[in-house]
Formats: sequence, C-alpha cells, structure tokens
Amino acid sequence: MLELRHLKTLHALRETDSLVEAAERLHLTQSALSHQFKELEERLGMQLFVRKTKPVRFTSAGLRLLQLADSLLPQLRAAERDLARLAGGTAGRLHMAIECHSCFQWLMPTIDQFRDAWPEVELDLASGFSFAPLPALSRGDLDLVVTSDPVEMSGITYVPLFTYEALLAVANQHALASRPYVQPEDLERETLITYPIDRDRLDIFTRFLEPADIEPAQVRTSELTVMMMQLVASGRGVCCLPNWALHEYSSRGYVTAKRLGDKGLYCTLFAAIRADMLDAPFMRDFLLTAKDTSFATLEGVSAARG
Repeated sequence: MLELRHLKTLHALRETDSLVEAAERLHLTQSALSHQFKELEERLGMQLFVRKTKPVRFTSAGLRLLQLADSLLPQLRAAERDLARLAGGTAGRLHMAIECHSCFQWLMPTIDQFRDAWPEVELDLASGFSFAPLPALSRGDLDLVVTSDPVEMSGITYVPLFTYEALLAVANQHALASRPYVQPEDLERETLITYPIDRDRLDIFTRFLEPADIEPAQVRTSELTVMMMQLVASGRGVCCLPNWALHEYSSRGYVTAKRLGDKGLYCTLFAAIRADMLDAPFMRDFLLTAKDTSFATLEGVSAARG
C-alpha cells in the first residue's frame, strides 16, 4: 500500500512548500504529483495535507508519514552508497572550485556529509576567484566547478543545482526601501557594492544594468558579506546578493531587500563536471547531497529552472 515514492513526494512537498516546486524537484508534472497524493489518500482513507494553504499544513496522518520518511530515506541513501561501494568506484578524487562567495553556507555541510560517506575519495576545495576554474576543469586539474555562468566547452556538462532570486539590499531609511521593486535607472546615482570579481561575472551588471545601458555612480568592492551589509545599513551604498545570503540580514530588520525589476532577477547555480566523471558513483551522490542540503538549509531557493 505504502511505497517509497510516496514518502519521497511528501518529503519534497515539505521541503519546497509548494506542489509546483515539489513536482519540479521530483521531475514530475504537477498533475501527476496531485494524482499520486489523491491515490494514496484514497488508499489510506485519510487526508495527508490541507490543500491551498501556505505554508503547507499537514494532517496528523501526513505528519506521521513524514516521521517515517525522516527515518527511512536517510537509511535508503546510506544503503545505496554501500551498494555503490560493493559495485566498485569507492575511491577517486573530487577537486572542486567555487565561483560564488555566498556558496559556503550550503557547500560546507554538503562536503561534511560527503566526506563521512566517501572517506576514500580525495577531497579538495579551492576558491575560483584568483584563477579561471572552467579551463582548469577542462584540463583535468579540477573535477567540479560551482558556477552561475555556464560557458559552452567541449566535454563539460552543466548540472543545474537550484534556482534563486537575486535581490538588492538597501538601507532601511533609503528612498528605494518603500518602492515595490527597483528599476535599473534607480541605481544611476548609487554606489554599488560588489564582491571583488569581474563585472562580466556579476548578474546585476550583465542581466540588469547593462541591458538598460545604465552605469552606477560608483562601484565599491568588499570581500566579506558582513562588511557589505554594514556599508549598506549605514547608507554608504547598495548591493546585490542571492536571496539566501541576504535573508539572515533582512529578516532581522538590518537592511531591506528589494526585487530587481517587476518580475525579479532569477539565477540558476550549476555544477560543471567533465562528462567522463558524470557516472562516477561518488559524483552522483555528491550532486544529490548538494541538492538536498541546499533545499534543507537555504531560504528561498527552488528546483532549478534550467
């Protein structure tokens, strides 16, 4: 009566808080997911969650099945890892670089879990800000690069991890704080604070300002997110950050987060991998762990859109 797929769908619904996002995460249509829930509820004779509630409100029956999912699904993943070891491929190398200052928040828990599960895999992490990581990946010096800027290269595959919204942080007393959203021309007189990386790798420039032929009054850089937030809070500039990186500051009322454009500026984070590494068991497990960790720990991310 009860199948593993039912536990996985309930777990995905709780993690994404949306039938649409849960369906995307499970690679199902929303109709197929709704049918699966309806079929299970008819079998059990009980409703599992209340429809059209935000956040999703689970019934007692749904909460009991979620308890089972929390217990069983990690055991299933562990068993799959053990079977992969039995089939070979336990040893290897995973040298990676990141092109995202804010990614450590979810990447470090991912690495910790991976290291425990695959102790024989040689693991190394480097920042991709002082060198070009994608050419290093192509040469074989690296095995994985976390990037939001995919560049078509022979032998490199981009696996989407998740989608997030880029937001603009402004001081609470700033004139833009009361606007429903920010337009490119609103930044003509602003000091834009960014991480110290080339502007052609910053979405605020390539996808927001430059298409409108707008240049901020001044650009200032900072290595640390907390320093950027202090500068913004004191009215000395504005900055663009992923929603998850900005959430811990805006939720405390330290700064105000504003949408970029009326429809928002959405970005997708990718894992760039050499094609010959895609089928390695430890690589597949790392990607699954990275996705699970990001959905569990980051505020405002969703299943990758592309």
